[in-house]
Amino acid sequence: MEASVRPLLKISGLRVEYPGRRGTFVAVENMDLEVGRGEIVGVVGESGAGKSTIGSAIMQLLEPPGRIAAGTIELEGQRLDQLDATEMRAIRGKRISMIFQDPLTSLNPLYTVGKQLIQTIRTHSSRSEAAARQEATALLNAVGIPDPEIRIDQYPHQFSGGMRQRVVIALVLCTNPDLIIADEPTTALDVSVQAQILDLIKKLAAERNIGVMLITHDMGVIAQTTNRVAVMYRGRVVETGKTHQIIHAPVHEYTKSLIGAVPRADVKLDRFPRISYIEAATPAAKVFDIETHWLGRTRPDAKVAQPASVGPLVSVDGLTMRFVVRHAILPQNRVLFDAVKDLSLDIQEGEVMGLVGESGSGKSTVARILSGLYRPSSGSMRFDGQDVLKMSRSADVNAIRRQVQMIFQDPYSSLNPRMRVDSIVAEPIQHHRLASSRDETYAIVDDLLEVVGLGKAAGRKFPHEFSGGQRQRISIARALATRPRFLICDEPTSALDVSIQAQILNLLKDLRSALKLTVLFISHDLPVVRQMCDRVAVMKKGELCELAATDDLFNRPRHPYTTELLRLMPRI
Repeated sequence: MEASVRPLLKISGLRVEYPGRRGTFVAVENMDLEVGRGEIVGVVGESGAGKSTIGSAIMQLLEPPGRIAAGTIELEGQRLDQLDATEMRAIRGKRISMIFQDPLTSLNPLYTVGKQLIQTIRTHSSRSEAAARQEATALLNAVGIPDPEIRIDQYPHQFSGGMRQRVVIALVLCTNPDLIIADEPTTALDVSVQAQILDLIKKLAAERNIGVMLITHDMGVIAQTTNRVAVMYRGRVVETGKTHQIIHAPVHEYTKSLIGAVPRADVKLDRFPRISYIEAATPAAKVFDIETHWLGRTRPDAKVAQPASVGPLVSVDGLTMRFVVRHAILPQNRVLFDAVKDLSLDIQEGEVMGLVGESGSGKSTVARILSGLYRPSSGSMRFDGQDVLKMSRSADVNAIRRQVQMIFQDPYSSLNPRMRVDSIVAEPIQHHRLASSRDETYAIVDDLLEVVGLGKAAGRKFPHEFSGGQRQRISIARALATRPRFLICDEPTSALDVSIQAQILNLLKDLRSALKLTVLFISHDLPVVRQMCDRVAVMKKGELCELAATDDLFNRPRHPYTTELLRLMPRI
């Protein structure tokens, strides 16, 4: 900001705290930040840094007992921190608007997007229904929604994730705000949709002279989008300045570590870099010697587990998955939708196969077919030479299922909150009768929790007592409980910070090497795929469009779609 120009938003000495019976937790301490008109200022840091708390404080939406204990928040000279609830309602949504991470939580599923836009426009103006509808259609067109005259009458569930986020941005623009707070607006989106949303935010800031505060944990998004950036760590701004300077010449050790921990797509490394600044204060969890634990000992059913053929461990041929989709308004009308079309793919024993593509390309459907959760409409599927789809005996099917396990994307919803961790990890052991007694079962659980770096004591706790990264370690322990040969990882780190992501991915690398695992690694994070995988399969609209060795695909892509995905990848 130039000294002679008054900033749109000015935060000075902000302190946000949460009083409690055990003392006061300080979420933000001595925060200073300015945002000018037409400027995009990034606030970057990991979970718990205080980023979202700042956005909530500006909007006066702090969850009780949170409060602003010190400092000032000014919007063009007006003290927001001194306004009462009625006065703030006149500003919130009109002069300041917010874009949240999950567009589904911002849209009412019972109303068409047009009705929601029209209501917002008429709430803040005296326009007629017809005039408001005309403006709503124009806003949908402005944010890049195709056929806005038709789509204005559709419901949120009829839009993709990226299109829903565009609708949310259109809602934000209904009041022509001066300031937009975008809180992780692209975290749940794949690389191409993310690029579109970030380009849209930059365009709106420039054309409408809107100030934008972009809150994110992704340094690639910061580098691609912002003019200036503030780096936060444990509630404090540790470094601030022009984005180019911060990215290429960071001063603070945490900033250096944060940038250094971002996975690279230009070169393949043996290990994912970790944030040394954090680990100096909090030692990383130790990965125990697997050979001394249950996982490294001889399998009790070694005859089942040993390779039955010299071919690929997993092979699918002509795989098609067809769904019957009912019309949203006329349920008697049905449409056939092929989520996966004529897919043929071999995964060799011991390799890590990457599977990439945009949302809706069929990646997760393939994972569910290979894990036995879906039965395909047509095609064949073999595991270690055995035709899985033609198996009739339940014992044979269970033997295959024991050797195929899955790690899910969300470590919060994939663990039963009412079960203790030791019971969660013990469940597959008990189901497949891999232990002869309760004592043996829980001795195995203790081994597994040590292998993933949590320790035996973790078993006596519940999932809510752990961070996201620790919960994903629990998910990995559960997946390893059956001693699988084939591990399916469906976006296993997309919900995690870069430092926690590095720990989990390095753990998976260690386990893959020690246990000779075959892995299907599904992700939209291309730099992570570059570091993890031996080969990569690219899917588009249910079809396989390219399959190549990882280095070949990243250095010499053949399909135009792959080339476009690589071009859109955020870079530092």
